Formats: sequence, C-alpha cells, structure tokens
Amino acid sequence: MKSTSKLKVIVPALAFGLFAAAPIFAQQNDGSGGQSMHRAEGSAESAASGAGHAIERAYHDTVTAVSDTAITAKVKAALHENKATSAADIHVKTTSGVVTLQGTVPSSEVSATALQVVQQTSGVKEVRNELTMLPTATR
Repeated sequence: MKSTSKLKVIVPALAFGLFAAAPIFAQQNDGSGGQSMHRAEGSAESAASGAGHAIERAYHDTVTAVSDTAITAKVKAALHENKATSAADIHVKTTSGVVTLQGTVPSSEVSATALQVVQQTSGVKEVRNELTMLPTATR
C-alpha cells in the first residue's frame, strides 16, 4: 500500500516537472527556434505581398476591361454612323486597346473605310483588319 501511495505522489510530480520544463526544452541553444520564427515571418510577408500583387492585377484587369468595352462601343457607333460601313456585317473585338475587325464586307473600299474609321477612334492603339470580301456573285 505504501508503494501505491508513493506512486500517486511521484507520477504527478514528474508529469508537472516535465510540463513546466517543456518551454525550456523547446528553445534550443543554437537559435533554431528564432530562425523558425523568422522563416514564418518571411512566409507571412511573402503571402501578403502575393495577395497585394493579385489585388493590383485584378484592379488593372478590370480597368482594362472597362476601357476595352468603351472603345468597342465607340468603334461600333462610328462604323454605324459611317455611310459606307453602316450596312456591313462587321464584328468588333477589343483587347488591351487593340481592335480586331471580323466579318464580311461588300468590297475592299468598305474594308479600307472601316479601317480608317477605327484608326480615328480615340483609345485605339492598333487595328487588326480581318474583314473578308463577299464573293463577286453576291455583291
């Protein structure tokens, strides 16, 4: 019975001693605990920087998309208002200020006029003219 009562005192005392000493064992003398903390701090800074770049990129992409939409609207309006191009089947796509014209037109003159109209539209950086002419029989 005496040995059981001694164990009841010794086991909790040992457990408490190990629990109390755990922080001391966790800090190594070689400074690796501090190094781990610095690595964790660096990782957090890197993640924050990456998130900041992602937000900046999303903002830039949104501004570009809004600008491209405005350019497309101006080009379509200008083509519609022009007597030579108003009846033509011209599709307009804008990406980063570069306007692409696609579709069919009755003649090379209408294609050239469309190109000129688009080049004169504000905000247009470049024009890609992919217009095709209708076959001679359907003109």
